[in-house]
Amino acid sequence: MYIYLESGDFLDFRQLETFVEVINSKSFSKAANKLFLTQPTVTSHIQNLEKELGTPLLNRSNKSISPTTSGTILYDYAQDIINMRDMARFKLGKYKGKIEGNLEIASSSIPKQYILPYILKEFFSIYPSVTVDIVHNNSKGVINSIMDNTIDFGIVGAKYNNRYLEYIELTKDDLVLIAPKDNQFPESNELSLDMVKKQNIILRQPGSGSRLLLEKSLIEINESIKSFNIVVTTESNETIKKFIELGIGVSFISKLAVKEELEKGIFKAYDIKELNLGRKFFFVYHKNRNLSPLAETFKDFVVKWIKNNNKVEL
Repeated sequence: MYIYLESGDFLDFRQLETFVEVINSKSFSKAANKLFLTQPTVTSHIQNLEKELGTPLLNRSNKSISPTTSGTILYDYAQDIINMRDMARFKLGKYKGKIEGNLEIASSSIPKQYILPYILKEFFSIYPSVTVDIVHNNSKGVINSIMDNTIDFGIVGAKYNNRYLEYIELTKDDLVLIAPKDNQFPESNELSLDMVKKQNIILRQPGSGSRLLLEKSLIEINESIKSFNIVVTTESNETIKKFIELGIGVSFISKLAVKEELEKGIFKAYDIKELNLGRKFFFVYHKNRNLSPLAETFKDFVVKWIKNNNKVEL
């Protein structure tokens, strides 16, 4: 598909898509992988586009790629052109009774396992021809991906202040200290921080929403996570649960992640007197991003889903 220019040249949609993806990913190789093209093909698309427009579009260096002034101007128009084409296809598909395409959603661990499936179940019931790729990352990684233009939206367990981001609350959650059912703690459901400091602690790695919440809560009472005897850090909540089950240590973990184990009596949950460990999960997206029609449809669906479920209780 081509766009006719006043000069008599034609712009190829594939060249525009390649140009946009190179800027989004800041890499020729990453753009090639995303578009299922070879790197020489990506390079050829950019060179041909620059030749047809008669201006350099990218600043190339060994470390990074950035748009020139001309490239910055073209980028906004290229996104609009691609979105208009996609909107036409989308509207025609809707008219014919079939909406299809692929979505990519980034999510941190807890929402990916315990929140997103509920959203997608209802979404698929309305749009059965849509497919979804779920990208796992911690909360900080999800935010970075949105800001880097590599993902449109995500679900996170921590807010990172940024004026370009819009957060919509999904549900509430609490971090609790989890220990094996047979432990040496008092019968009370509440422990002191001093008691926790005497335990072997297993934690999520830095960047996770649960770790960030714990660190902030400790700072609020002039304490530090360094006062804990941390024996293991890991990205996996399932790994943490296995360590607890084997009696290697205790951990701060989402109630959503251990709901089944608590009901079965495998673990026991404790609140910590001095710490406020309540949190929220959020659907997050870039306020000023030009979304594809399908991505816009999904965003609108999630906003309505949240409103209809009134902060879903899981």
